[in-house]
Amino acid sequence: MLPYVVLGVAVLVAAVGLERLSYRALERNPSVATEEFPGIDRELLGKFSSFDAELGWVPQPDREKQKDTGDHLPGEEVRSVVTYSTDEYGSRVCRANDRGEDDDVTVSTYGDSYCFCREVDDDETFQHYLSQELDTHVANYGGGNYGLDQALMRMKRQYPEEETDYVFVVVTASSIARILSVWKHYQEFGNILAVKPRYTLEDGALKRIDSPIEEKEDLLDLESKADFLREHDFHYDHWFKPHHASRPYTADLLDDSENVRHALCEGGIELEKRTGRAIPGVDFDDAKNRTELRMERPRVRYHERLFDTHEDLFDALIGEFVDYADEQEFTPVFVMVQQLRYAKYEAEHGPIYGDLMERLDTEYDDLETVDMATHLSGGGDVESLYVERGEGGHYSPQTNRKIARVLADIVEDDR
Repeated sequence: MLPYVVLGVAVLVAAVGLERLSYRALERNPSVATEEFPGIDRELLGKFSSFDAELGWVPQPDREKQKDTGDHLPGEEVRSVVTYSTDEYGSRVCRANDRGEDDDVTVSTYGDSYCFCREVDDDETFQHYLSQELDTHVANYGGGNYGLDQALMRMKRQYPEEETDYVFVVVTASSIARILSVWKHYQEFGNILAVKPRYTLEDGALKRIDSPIEEKEDLLDLESKADFLREHDFHYDHWFKPHHASRPYTADLLDDSENVRHALCEGGIELEKRTGRAIPGVDFDDAKNRTELRMERPRVRYHERLFDTHEDLFDALIGEFVDYADEQEFTPVFVMVQQLRYAKYEAEHGPIYGDLMERLDTEYDDLETVDMATHLSGGGDVESLYVERGEGGHYSPQTNRKIARVLADIVEDDR
């Protein structure tokens, strides 16, 4: 009898241990949510320096931040650090040209992290190169994780302080999901500090829903806002709940081979960090990035469906941009750029935004549109357009230079 008891205890201990390991692995998995309301403490809150009650978050003025891109192995000297600097307006600095009252043409840009140009230095952004092309200052009001909605909100707040002849709104196709979001965690698991306003479309008119977070400290008790967040964030029902892991976590981990691959990559990275040595013949960072790109495919297909079901909201936001341009008398330019995960998918399936660009061209005579994918070629290798390591997925300096040339042509053709 005793051996069976010992065996039973051993099996139970092993099962509990495996369940804990599975939970830890799923916690680090970007395609799985393990908690609806992860804890936010004051230490984490203190690091949220970009909080903005109106927009959710915004780059702060007069800041300089250096970011390790991860382009090195454990124990190696850091070889690649990028610098992000903002000026007194909160714009990323334009080192090529200062603001000048006598400039022949003035340009400002608004959008997401592709507009901000993450993962490259201040003098490697497309705004820097565009400034050189046009011999004028180019303001950069891109914001990480911004959707088209936040970009327009920031434009309306900032533009009266810096009027320009041209305004470029530069976003990726993920904007279709971001304009339906109130709390990013419901669609980008782990992004727990990002609570934002959004617009809804009621009887053909845009209605703004303000963020429920009025003070940064309100984030310490987000669960008290649960009803509001669940009601107004489209992704709670359609993305979060279907991807919310529950016990037994081992079953959720083993249900998808990509989950297992991701866990093995994370384990290898952790082992290299602890030993201070790279395991010969295996690049765990690269393997993890490729695994996460494959795991992103369902999200891309989800976004593709959103362009079918919510194109009216996206179009209405573009209409708001055009109307504001007419009111303020500037030339509006809408630019669609590609995240790496979309570029790889669209190379096989076509653009997830369908006929969006053609539809906008038909609907808005005063709007210039640019589908950047049609201007960029990776020679059959789309990854060559992006930074090689680090966070991944943002354009390289060489690609930013090409983007600048495309945008410069628009301005020069109007002269």
